[in-house]
Amino acid sequence: MNRLIVNMMSLFFALLILGSCDQTGNFPGAEVNPNIAIYDLRSFYRGTDFPLTVESMLGARGITGLVISDHSGKNLPAGLLMVQDKMRLNELRGIAIDIGADATKYVPGDSVTVNLVGGILKRVDGLLQVTGLNGTVVTKIASGRPIAVNRIPSSYILADPDKYESTELVIVKGGFDPIPAPTDTYSGERVVNDGFGNFILHTESGATFANEPLPGMANFFGVVAYTMDNDENYKPHLRIRKAEDITVLSSTIIRAPIVISGYIGDVQGTDLDGEYMQFLATQDIDFSVTPFSVVTHNTSSGYSPTGPPLDSWATGGTTGKRAYKFDLTSGTVSKGEYFYVGNSAKLINGVGSTSIADGKWIVSRKTGSVPGDGIGAVTTDVFLNGVTAYTDAIAVFEGTVVDKFSIPIDVIVNGSGGSIWNAAQQAGLRIANTDWYDIINPVTLEEQPFYKQGSNTICLTRTGRGAGHFYKLGGEYNIRLGRWVKARQDKVILLTLTSTRSELETEYPVGGGETEGLVPTKVVE
Repeated sequence: MNRLIVNMMSLFFALLILGSCDQTGNFPGAEVNPNIAIYDLRSFYRGTDFPLTVESMLGARGITGLVISDHSGKNLPAGLLMVQDKMRLNELRGIAIDIGADATKYVPGDSVTVNLVGGILKRVDGLLQVTGLNGTVVTKIASGRPIAVNRIPSSYILADPDKYESTELVIVKGGFDPIPAPTDTYSGERVVNDGFGNFILHTESGATFANEPLPGMANFFGVVAYTMDNDENYKPHLRIRKAEDITVLSSTIIRAPIVISGYIGDVQGTDLDGEYMQFLATQDIDFSVTPFSVVTHNTSSGYSPTGPPLDSWATGGTTGKRAYKFDLTSGTVSKGEYFYVGNSAKLINGVGSTSIADGKWIVSRKTGSVPGDGIGAVTTDVFLNGVTAYTDAIAVFEGTVVDKFSIPIDVIVNGSGGSIWNAAQQAGLRIANTDWYDIINPVTLEEQPFYKQGSNTICLTRTGRGAGHFYKLGGEYNIRLGRWVKARQDKVILLTLTSTRSELETEYPVGGGETEGLVPTKVVE
């Protein structure tokens, strides 16, 4: 009997608790956040119109966030208020809300709440938005709130435009293709390349900046919208909102006659001056007429002088081992041709490996018995054999005079350890404007002429890689545009003793792992 009474009382209290719960499944006394994360709001759409109610939004009534739309430049789709937030998983997402003419009342940095009850979540002209509302649903909370800079490579947008819709983003170091004529303006659709892919910059003919001339290179702030192609598919494009969204970086094109395309710093077996570098000519060069130089640098604590490179690439002069210089003063190369510097034996992977003497060698030298050309003492290792704690670097210079103020035309750095940069002394390796590095920070516009200063932190990594790895810097340099249109990748080829030169200069077979999708550095027009 006692067991029966206990069971009946337990059932009674269970029913009492269930009865006190509300229909949304919340605990008694709990209140649902009236604002849903935009990340969650966007997830409701499954290809068909989605009515927005308190129930369908799981108890919420709307959203809160920062406005990023600006209609003053007359280049956004009319009537759309664009709002973004990072409420879910710290993931930035945005949504467009059609509120008609009232959208012009709001500017980027306005903090707002928007009541979405009664709206319809749907795609219009490719863009996910909320329709069926008016300006009364918006309440402004504050103005002038900061919007974090969101730098996005164009390839990311092309791969997943839905992720970036209705958010403020910036495409950095965008250059037009073809190179603009003095009479070319923003009006219409222009192809822009940022080193990661080609994307369309769309400007309405009635935009306030439509007739402005095109720069050589610029940063473009804006939002993603869509154009329907001939197959009735929507393709993403970027829309600048107003003239202030354009930060001009350059009006001139500077071409690099030589780019670094690969190197090996640790061959199998005994090195015996086995290290060598591979370069690619972007124009015809007669080195006896137009000389260049190549300088290597490493941060080995066993090489002199120690400490940060006070004289940049010239550190150590003729007696130190931190840097080593090769002067390129004889021989010729043709546009699009690979050539090599280093390795006196001209072997692909150390003693006993295949000869690559049939390649174009501009300098072949035994660094273990011959000092560098004005920089660098005799050394058997110009690179550091895959030691992760240090840094290797290669730079190409026009001419043969290199001092602490010399600016290279191309730079590649492997690793970030060791004494390579000292901010207080402004001592470090000077960089060039390349696919990886920028002398002026393209976002903040602050000077950063050294590696590891500001945004100049990209480097190759040798983690887990031993002897026989050739660093293959696959990318695409456009001679006509004078820039990288596909940035160089951090890829490696594990060479054997029987590997051939063709593996260094042609497309590497797709085989998974580190070499999957690897292509060589090449020049295009």
